[in-house]
Amino acid sequence: MKPSSESPFKSAGGFHRLSGALRYSWQGLCAAWQHEAAFRQELLLLALLAPLALWLSASPAELLLLLGSFVFVLVVELMNSALEAVADAVTLERHPLIGRAKDLASAAVFLSLALASCIWLVTLGPRLWALVF
Repeated sequence: MKPSSESPFKSAGGFHRLSGALRYSWQGLCAAWQHEAAFRQELLLLALLAPLALWLSASPAELLLLLGSFVFVLVVELMNSALEAVADAVTLERHPLIGRAKDLASAAVFLSLALASCIWLVTLGPRLWALVF
């Protein structure tokens, strides 16, 4: 008998696949909230900045850019957390390749935060400057 190339965990199609995907996504968000301090901090930052974006954005596109940049940070943080969870499931001992993978994922989070910061500064910096001075 030839071994299957499909995972036994692969779901079927249709509505059941969609409902399962939504359930797994919700479980992932709950796990991130429960186990990842960085995710909670970034979500809190988004919650604090969202009213500022609503108040100062000049158009719906600008609002989407501002809020989307922080949603992107959350997406990268989720990927970083997923990689760390898999790496820790493989071994908790120090391994140079696992360390490199974790460092690379951390760098991705850093770059996403830098990008979001630049987007906010370029988009809202002049308006905030004008309000203050």
